[in-house]
Amino acid sequence: MPPARAAGLDGLAQVAGKIRDAVESVIEGKPGVVRLALTVLLAEGHLLIEDVPGVGKTMLAKALARSVDCSVRRVQFTPDLLPSDITGVSAYNQELREFEFKPGPVFANIVVGDEINRASPKTQSALLECMEERQVTVDGTTYPLERPFMVISTQNPVEMEGTYPLPEAQRDRFTARISMGYPDPAAELEMLDVHGQSSPLDRLRPVAHAGDVRRLIEVVRRQHVAQPVKQYAVDLVAATRTHPDLRLGASPRATLHLVRAARAYAALDERDYVRPDDVQELAVHVLAHRLLPTAEAQVERRRPEHVVADLVNRLPVPSPRA
Repeated sequence: MPPARAAGLDGLAQVAGKIRDAVESVIEGKPGVVRLALTVLLAEGHLLIEDVPGVGKTMLAKALARSVDCSVRRVQFTPDLLPSDITGVSAYNQELREFEFKPGPVFANIVVGDEINRASPKTQSALLECMEERQVTVDGTTYPLERPFMVISTQNPVEMEGTYPLPEAQRDRFTARISMGYPDPAAELEMLDVHGQSSPLDRLRPVAHAGDVRRLIEVVRRQHVAQPVKQYAVDLVAATRTHPDLRLGASPRATLHLVRAARAYAALDERDYVRPDDVQELAVHVLAHRLLPTAEAQVERRRPEHVVADLVNRLPVPSPRA
């Protein structure tokens, strides 16, 4: 490993470790979930947290946002929320006698969208441009968003009352989807002591700056991905498009997100190259939420997560490094 790259990975591990420890001081017993959230941040992606109410979805989003000293805005998605409530609006200034743009909450480094699927699809679509292109267009004028830019959204399962399913284009822009799951009994018992009298979020202080995150992202971009590993990611995504249990496979954007996330995942292990194992570890989180099962698969409860896991087990794995 070249000395410059080694130094970059050492710095990444140090800063990322501080962020991870800060988040884990709030979220007990979920190291894998915290690592995946950090992976998405370093991969310049967006994170969708889906689970039943009360398991800490919003707490995870807030903890990650507060651990980095940058601009953070929170949006509570409701059925009456309008697209302009997110992106901003041009309002007439009586004194200047002209229209001026008033930025919405999307103009922040980290945007926390709480219960995103309680808003209408029209409002959900207000995030499409900013999530993909890091910009917002209002009344024909385009405004760039400051980097790093990350959307962390929580949603309740679509079977629950008062929810709208996310459009396919919206889901495709989220790099990964994770589920918190219920804590184990020991972690839940510890939670009673930690959260019993006051919220640990109140004690959480930033341990990194936006500039630190930008530098870490540059280190992740330089991670080596061998041609066989790239081909493995392409083959894995392509296999979802012809699987008999799926009526919609993963897009080329999914392949790009999978490789980006694998770079960040390897960097967190202080490796300067990506292994097939990294792709396999992330495949379900990155791909499953983009897939639509057939009606027959739904009836027989064959979920997209099962399809991706089956493909990971069946596809031949290339040599670890080339």
